Amino acid sequence: MAEYPIPNLSNDLSGQVALVTGTTSGLGKRFAQVIAASGAKVAVTGRRVDRLEALAKEINAAGGIAEPIPLDMQDNESIMSCVDRAEEALGTVTILVNNAGIPDAQRAHKMSNELIDAVFDTNLRGPYVLSCEIARRLIAAEKPGRMVNISSVGGFNYGGNGAALYSITKSAIVRMTECLAVEWARYNINVNAIAPGAFSSEMMDGMLERMGDIAQHFPRKRICDPAQMDSTLLYFLSPASEAVTGTYIKIDDGQGSR
Repeated sequence: MAEYPIPNLSNDLSGQVALVTGTTSGLGKRFAQVIAASGAKVAVTGRRVDRLEALAKEINAAGGIAEPIPLDMQDNESIMSCVDRAEEALGTVTILVNNAGIPDAQRAHKMSNELIDAVFDTNLRGPYVLSCEIARRLIAAEKPGRMVNISSVGGFNYGGNGAALYSITKSAIVRMTECLAVEWARYNINVNAIAPGAFSSEMMDGMLERMGDIAQHFPRKRICDPAQMDSTLLYFLSPASEAVTGTYIKIDDGQGSR
């Protein structure tokens, strides 16, 4: 039997290489900063190159190591190129955080086929393709890995507020997490998910503009801060969660998404 420290808990990610999608704002930006501050090299990715470069500069100035890499989750070639560039610059990617996502903000029967494709590709197909590519390389390198997929409590509870496809894709992300965890457990690749409630982000700002101050209906009457997810993210990435795979954690501040 292996000997474990007491307590078996560490946030040290030294020697790891992370790829985080959707890092140009909000949750993804925070995730990248936290992972870098914990010792991992980080590929910061997204479509807005100026923001990627600014974030990488900020992380590097703070003593971390970050590489800005453009990524369009709707484009297979972009996904493959991003993984290639991350590996060339930083080494084999051992941590993947599938954070990129877009809302639909329209009634299902009013959505154009173009918007339907964009939501499916960004929220579900892209993360699946990227996860499989990272897994192939980990398996070939015989290295363990950690994947964290960002779902939403909206994937479990739909209020009929014109975001049906968003809810569908975020529910599917949880099922993707469960299935890929089983498939890749033999290779020591852990796959888990976080389902946030209302957290401050550009997407949330857009929702608040459309729907008003929804926080007044919550028990604590607040929109949460991305920093309040740090501990859960690091738990899934740390040695302490070695035996945890194929599960999800809701973080909704008691907002009632049950």
